[in-house]
Formats: sequence, structure tokens, C-alpha cells
Amino acid sequence: MTIETRNGSWGTRARGVGLAALRGLALTLVTLPGALLGFTLSLVSISLVPVGIGVFTTPWVLTGVRAFADWRRVLAAEWCGVRIPSAYRPIPENGHAWTRTYAMLLDPATWRDLRWLQVDMTAGFVTALLPAVFVFYPLEGLAVAAGLWRPLAETGGYWYGFVRVSDQSSALAAGALGVALLALAPLAPRLLTAHFRLTRAVLGAGQGELAERVRVLTETRRDAVDTSAAELRRIERDLHDGAQARLVAMGMDLGTIEMLLDKDPAQAKRLLAQARQSSVDALTELRDLVRGIHPPVLAERGLGDAVRALALRLPVATEVTVELEGRPDAPVESAAYFAVSEVLTNAVKHSGADRIWIDLHQNEGMLRISVTDNGRGGALITAGSGLAGVERRLGTFDGVLAVGSPAGGPTMVTMEIPCA
Repeated sequence: MTIETRNGSWGTRARGVGLAALRGLALTLVTLPGALLGFTLSLVSISLVPVGIGVFTTPWVLTGVRAFADWRRVLAAEWCGVRIPSAYRPIPENGHAWTRTYAMLLDPATWRDLRWLQVDMTAGFVTALLPAVFVFYPLEGLAVAAGLWRPLAETGGYWYGFVRVSDQSSALAAGALGVALLALAPLAPRLLTAHFRLTRAVLGAGQGELAERVRVLTETRRDAVDTSAAELRRIERDLHDGAQARLVAMGMDLGTIEMLLDKDPAQAKRLLAQARQSSVDALTELRDLVRGIHPPVLAERGLGDAVRALALRLPVATEVTVELEGRPDAPVESAAYFAVSEVLTNAVKHSGADRIWIDLHQNEGMLRISVTDNGRGGALITAGSGLAGVERRLGTFDGVLAVGSPAGGPTMVTMEIPCA
């Protein structure tokens, strides 16, 4: 039993090391060209603002940089559990190009992104490459020691690291170097985590962070008040135009029935049937109204089953994975439920996807939800969009929203809410 447990532990560690190496290698293929392209385009576009051209190009370029940074935030949370909050100020979507450009240039998060691109193409590239180096490069050294040195030596010599391979003895030295590097392979997961922590240190830090935090809290409080007022107005309107109107009509019908009972019993019976139908319709509307405020399945069975019920009503094949240790507080459950509902509605309406995956799990006091679809991609958090509304809803609970949606898909929307 102990041997099996040890073998399983070693197998798990080996898989973790190999996965970290593959992820690090994939990051290196994206980090350097992506960061270099984003920084160069941003620098050129911003420098052209005084002559007018950059006014029109800068919003598009910086939006792409933000999408690149948000995608890295998603990977940090997915792969290593490193949370990097996104704190971009809202962009006036309907304003003039000058307004949008200056709104983005005045946002401290924009300059953090540009500093991060410089770090990402240098130190970030190295920290992403090291996990792959410690796992894959030693294999080359072992192959050289096993005999690969002969065809390589015929070309005039070969360098493996700092060892020049020209004969069997130097090939064995290269193999020894490969073994030494392979001994560092267990550090691959930690190095990948270090890469994302470096990303968090640059993207998540900055001068005036406390002032920015106060500004965000002020905005979320205002959004919460506005949302509550709008919700109350909606409830009042639905009650006035729906159930209340039917109840008033039913009362009038009952008054007429009292007068017709003796004079025209047949007409009284017809009005009774009409009043009965009005009561049924009023009850249905009241139930729909209550369901819109707080769905009964959410109150009775919790967030996991409520999301499964949402998925069953979708016209798209949906897979739901739930790993919740317990039930979060009712306000957090409600916010998470309606946020998932809005994201699923957007996916069905706009993505063109034929499959959706939903994952809910709770870890270290955080409720984490990811919704992934295989649609066309291109989703952005813009003013007035459904995702912007979800971001405001989560912000009330100090939650964050990250969207990774490259052109062509897939789209991954990740939500995190602090919860007990």
C-alpha cells in the first residue's frame, strides 16, 4: 500500500513537472512576440497622438493590450492559482475618439500594462522558458552522450551549454551537465508560478494603489445603489402592469358577477371563469417575478443545482462541473447565479458556439466560476455590454471578472468572488 502511494505520488509530481514544462514552452512562444508587438504598436500609436493619427489607433491598440493582459490573468488563475485583479477604468464607448483616447491614457492601469510588456519580453520570457529548459534540454545532453555526438562532431564541433563536444569524453561531460540540469526539473512548477507572480507584481502594483482602490470601491457602491434602485423600479413596474392590473380587473369582474347572479346567471358563470383565469395569470406573473428576484431552486438547492437548471434550459450542449465545499452566503450565491446567467445568455446570443463548459469550485475562501465556449471569440468588456454589467455586479462583492476571447475563439470568462 505504501509503495503504491509513493508511486502515485511520484507519478503525480512527474505529470506536474511535465505539464509545467509544456505550459512554459507555450508561454515562451507567445510572450516574446506578443509583448514586443503590443509594446511597439502602443509606443508608435501613442507617439502619433499629437498629429491626430494616434487618436484613432490608440484605443484599438490599447484594447488589444488589455485583452492580452486579461488573457494572462486568466492563465495565472487557471494554471497556478495566482489572482491578478483587473482594475481598468470604464471607457466612454459612445464618446468622441479624443475622449476615448484620453480616458485610456489617463488610466494608471494602461501604463502598468506598458511596463508589464517590457518586463514580459525580458524577465517574463526567461522565467517562462526555464521550466522547459530544465525538462527538455537535458534530454538532448543525454542523447549526445549516448552517441549523437558523432554526427554532430563531423560538422566541426558542437556546443552543449558551455561544453564543446568533439569526442566521447566531452560527450560524457555534456551528459553529466544534462543530468545536473535534469535534477533541477522538479523546480519547473515553482518557476512557472514565479513567472505569474512576477506578472502580478507588475500588473497589480503601482503608485496610488490605495487611491485607486478607494475610487473602485466608490464606483462599486454607486453601482450597487443604482442597481438596487433600478431593480426596485422594475419590480414596481412589473407589479403595477402585471399582477396588480389583473387583480384589479378580477375585482371588477367579481363586482359585476354579484349584480348578474340573479339577472343573468349564464353571463355570471362566464365572468367567473374569466376571473378564475385572471387569478391564475396573476399567480403565474407573481411567481415569475419572485423567480427573477431570487429563483426558488437557488434558495432550496444551492448554487450548483441552480446553475445546472440554467444549463438544462439552454439550446446549446452544456457541461457543468461543481466542486463546492458548502453554500456561500445568500447574496454571493445570488450575484454568482445572475452573473452566470448573463454570461450564458451572451454566449448563446453572440458566440455561435455549439458547446459550453461551466466550472464552479471553491478554494481558499474564493468562489471561482469559469464559463468556456467554443464560439467565434472576440468578446470584450465594453461600456454598456452585458459583461460590463456582470463586472459591476461582481465589483459590489469585491469580485473580479477576466475575459480571454481571442478572435476565432474559444472564449473563457472567469469570475472570482470572495466568500466564507
